[in-house]
Amino acid sequence: MKISKLHIDQFRHLENLDFDFTYPEDFHIEEKRGKPLDKICFIGQSATGKTGLLELIYEYSKNILDIEVVNGNSLFRIKSIIRDKGEVVFLIKNEIFHLRNNEIYFKGRSYKDDNNTGGSVTSLIPRKETNTPSYFKASLISDKNIEIFEKNPIEIFEKYADLPSIKFENFVESNDYTKLFDDNVRPEMWLLLLQEILEYRKKLNQKLSELVNKGLLSNTEKLTIEYKKWQKENPNKLESFANKFNPLLEKLNLEVDLVNTEYSIPILNKKTEETIPIQNTSTGTKGLLLTFLPLFKLDTKNSIILIDEPERSLYPDMQMELIDHYKNLAPEAQFIVATHSPFIAASFEPEERFILYFDNEGKVAVRRGISPIGDDPNDMLFNDFGVNYYNDDVQEKFKEYLSLLDKVKSENNKELKKKYLLEASKLGNQYNFILDEKNKERLQ
Repeated sequence: MKISKLHIDQFRHLENLDFDFTYPEDFHIEEKRGKPLDKICFIGQSATGKTGLLELIYEYSKNILDIEVVNGNSLFRIKSIIRDKGEVVFLIKNEIFHLRNNEIYFKGRSYKDDNNTGGSVTSLIPRKETNTPSYFKASLISDKNIEIFEKNPIEIFEKYADLPSIKFENFVESNDYTKLFDDNVRPEMWLLLLQEILEYRKKLNQKLSELVNKGLLSNTEKLTIEYKKWQKENPNKLESFANKFNPLLEKLNLEVDLVNTEYSIPILNKKTEETIPIQNTSTGTKGLLLTFLPLFKLDTKNSIILIDEPERSLYPDMQMELIDHYKNLAPEAQFIVATHSPFIAASFEPEERFILYFDNEGKVAVRRGISPIGDDPNDMLFNDFGVNYYNDDVQEKFKEYLSLLDKVKSENNKELKKKYLLEASKLGNQYNFILDEKNKERLQ
């Protein structure tokens, strides 16, 4: 499932807005032209409705998967949240799903909601034809969510003795197929995501106890042989996750500890070689773990992944690479993010950026991005965010810089010309001023 079009008649303070979520016909990659965007980035100042858009798309995709058909032609269970909001188009396994108010067009047929409540009921979209969307809210990083990662696996086994029986259907309501990650994710979800890792730890502890009981501590050679044989037959389930997570953690001089068994996912300080309890890591590290693990474990093929403020508590160098890491984890998913970060926005093509702004009447309008992918964050701020990154003090210095250059040009006295040139060079080096039309425009 991928969203390709959204028209909003009225949703909260958003009115009469059109979003074309497809690559334009002149896009530089020919095979993508006209197809749904691989990733979408919402930019805009506070109160323009970025988070609201994520929530609306979430509700659309959540309820669309839940729609049923009565007697093969009448719609059933279209929830009020998506009634009369406008128009939306999804691509589901190369089939167009078109919803406009209470009428749906799908697989060459039209369905209407006529309040028919009697007859045989079937799902409009078979579960096998699409995957469920995931929504990571900005409130994801919470003590409640991190609590289970603080526990020793033995504690977890004692508290959840029926761990091997955990399955989605045991704790997700039958009509709720989406995966919402907010500040209060049910612990069963984390247990499901950690299940293979925890079961490996349990088997490892049992094997180590067995080797000790055999008295092999005094025969290190035989102990090593037996342990390596077992390890070959039982690969560490944490290793594949570490291979994906470590490239980002290394910027923090951290890595997943594959040896320590004190925690489900222990984090190692590479400099001190000490294991760090997850509760003692930075807020940004916690957020990365809480996002990476679901994206690594869940089936994300042909699904939508929504993330609000992925930059939260992360240094710019990590923000610059974050979207690429996410795409590597879920290469066949459509990512939709809302951000305040020019570093995050620079990971998107201009056609993938949607800038929300207040027009002259105070209503929210939308335009596409301008800056090319990978552009300088300062240019991104100016072109797409509409922010003049020169504050008043710097603008005064730039005016002084321009004035000195004018003096150099008009002064005939060689000594004064040299003096003005040196002063201009000093200012230029200090503030990294570049005299071009773009900088002149910023001062107007």
